[in-house]
Amino acid sequence: MIRTAALAHIRDRRLLQTRSTGKDVFYMAGGKIDPGETPETALHREIREELGVAATAVTELGVFEAEAYGHPAGTRLHMTCYLGELADEPSPSGEIAELRWFTLAEYAAMPHVAPGSLMVFERVRDLGLID
Repeated sequence: MIRTAALAHIRDRRLLQTRSTGKDVFYMAGGKIDPGETPETALHREIREELGVAATAVTELGVFEAEAYGHPAGTRLHMTCYLGELADEPSPSGEIAELRWFTLAEYAAMPHVAPGSLMVFERVRDLGLID
């Protein structure tokens, strides 16, 4: 089981996704929870590392469990996801090569999608927050 914390940041009814250097799939911004960290502490650390800005106004969206994309078959993802804002304009940093905002249809049409991200897209669409 891979435990992660992720940020659902919405701009203009689109959800932010990140692509790591050398990867072909976009994921939720965030990352693995280190030993001794709470999911929210990990979220704040990962967002600063990946986007170069602080996450603000964070509220828990939910826990999403899915197949972990890019890992051996049977590896499960346990992702605690938070809705939140960013203190400033994000920019890719660390291992992140690219940032993009997607509607559900745009993300689903990509050649490769992460099942956990797709679940978050569906949830925020169902809440009326994205197109």
